[in-house]
Amino acid sequence: MSANFITGTGTDIGKTWLACALLRHWQSEGRRATAIKPVLSGFDLAAPQASDAGALLAALEREVSTAELDAIAPWRFAAPLSPDMAAALENRRIDFAELVGFTRRSVSADSCITLVEGVGGVMAPLDATHTVRDWIVASGLPCVLVAGSYLGSLSHTLTALEALARVGAGVAAIAIDETPSSVVALDATLESLSHHAAGIPVVAIARTSPQAGVARLAELLR
Repeated sequence: MSANFITGTGTDIGKTWLACALLRHWQSEGRRATAIKPVLSGFDLAAPQASDAGALLAALEREVSTAELDAIAPWRFAAPLSPDMAAALENRRIDFAELVGFTRRSVSADSCITLVEGVGGVMAPLDATHTVRDWIVASGLPCVLVAGSYLGSLSHTLTALEALARVGAGVAAIAIDETPSSVVALDATLESLSHHAAGIPVVAIARTSPQAGVARLAELLR
């Protein structure tokens, strides 16, 4: 079965929302799907269900327990900062080799559609020498780049694409997650990105009616 890495042009761009929407879509079709989010910052121990990992577990219809959180998000940090900063505040660090090994083992262990959700944006630092981009490449997975439709998103998205292309990371699709109250139309963002990202499928997902966009992206990734 297929596996894809869900990354984004920045933080709070909609990676978790999209991953959950994809999981629920595949489940509605009777397909087996799973997801992991190995690195998570901004984790509130008192409200684990409100975290990104908690949302993924809910979409998978699994209990939001410590054991389940450990299974999909073993690197959890309290501060809502980049992973390297959040880890440093707890006198911890992310061992890059262990992270890549965990990702590869998780993907190979599941005989179903698998999503690996990253943290922050493509170039978010994991430690002093590695970023999310390095994690994507080392994991050997194609990625879905999640972008927004806000003013400035075109530049951010094309910059992220350039960063990924520079290291040979495969991009399976670009998913434009509609930005609420944006002055830029979703369709206009789709048209412009389609011109500048030749050869990469670009899917627009309207928040008011996401079903069609989610279904198209799900078909590309299964």
